[in-house]
Amino acid sequence: MIKKYIKASKIESSLIEIDNVKDMFFGELVKVEFQDKTFFGQVLTIRGETAQIQVFGDLTGMSSENAEISFTARPFELPLSKDILGRKFNGIGEPIDGLGDIYSEKLYNINGRPMNPVARVYPRNFIQTGISTIDCLTTLIRGQKLPIFSENGLDHNKLASQIIRQAKVVSEEGIGEDFSIVFAAIGVKHDEGLYFEHEFRNSGVLGNVVMFLNYADDPIMERLIVPKCALTAAEYLAFEEDKHVLVLMTDITSYGEALREVSSLREEVPSRKGYPGYMYSDLASLYERAGMLKGHKGSLTLIPILTMPNGDITHPIPDLTGYITEGQVTLDPQLTFKDIYPPINVLPSLSRLMKDGIGEGYTREDHQDVANQLFASYSRVQEVRDLAQILGEDDLQESDKKILEFGVAFEEKFVKQDPYENRSIIETLDLAWELMKILPDDQLDRIDPKLKEKYLKR
Repeated sequence: MIKKYIKASKIESSLIEIDNVKDMFFGELVKVEFQDKTFFGQVLTIRGETAQIQVFGDLTGMSSENAEISFTARPFELPLSKDILGRKFNGIGEPIDGLGDIYSEKLYNINGRPMNPVARVYPRNFIQTGISTIDCLTTLIRGQKLPIFSENGLDHNKLASQIIRQAKVVSEEGIGEDFSIVFAAIGVKHDEGLYFEHEFRNSGVLGNVVMFLNYADDPIMERLIVPKCALTAAEYLAFEEDKHVLVLMTDITSYGEALREVSSLREEVPSRKGYPGYMYSDLASLYERAGMLKGHKGSLTLIPILTMPNGDITHPIPDLTGYITEGQVTLDPQLTFKDIYPPINVLPSLSRLMKDGIGEGYTREDHQDVANQLFASYSRVQEVRDLAQILGEDDLQESDKKILEFGVAFEEKFVKQDPYENRSIIETLDLAWELMKILPDDQLDRIDPKLKEKYLKR
């Protein structure tokens, strides 16, 4: 039953306060009408019979005399169908591409339903992104949640668009189905939104992408809604339309900042660096919507991008994200200074599900050994570089000079690649073997001798 109130007791910025309201609930959808305009909002706080509403829109000119406010007695819901593919929506799921509304027989609660852990399917299928450092060393698995940790000024947007263009489920038998893409922009600049749309259109994948765009000048509350709208659309495509869905969100830091601001409006006691104490569970409610379910052919893979404030990986947002997700891909400004794209630092990068989705039957039998050797050798490169700064490169032993040579070749040939270069996993592994020929034989101590005989000598 819809409850209507003509007058608000207080209107401030995008907040409305109403007294003497009964039977309301937190997160309830509210409709606000004034001057032939219609806005939506959510119940933000409840104190006794007083409700505070956060409205998604500009309330300039609104007063308690010219506004009609309706409590809908429903949560925030979206109409969804297969027609959402190729469409563009704002942060609260309204079409902004001029192609009309989405019609469906059912409305979907954007808060979703928690996956029953017993019903989850363990992720195993390898996803080929065409990017050597990810495919070989921090392998993405279908159904995984793997964030990209970046910093301001790095090429995370370029990397994200490349992953969207090239991601495929791959096995030794061949290439499987392409992904349907759900893209959520959280608090981005307008030129960033245009960049992604331009990239999707030019690469021919726009018809397979659902875009939810929240710009930096949109209401702050929308930033908390847009990832939920995107994940609801992804769940629909994955578990009702049986599609493999890749969800990409940028920037989770903007989401965290919005969470802190809304928490301040609620006058809640702050925790670390002013962020609310429930930020861990709030982020988990987003990230844990990724995965696969028994009895469903589809899957939901999540790649959230976050820019670490001042490059601090111990900041609450990347810190909590690292606890919840299954690893991270870390971008390094030092590689950007060397003109290396993508600037992925493989040493702090990690994929916890990698071991279960690679090897014979998934990629190739030598994948795990090759990854172990590259990690070990590149780690040794960093040690020798530090030593060279003290002794000078000319005074190093010949074996250490070979290590340095390997380090340069690894960064210039393996890490560095063109944004439109799509390497298969076989090409990536073969390239790794070529680079390992630079190293002395006694340094190749992480590889099975049988594999060394088979791949290094050919």
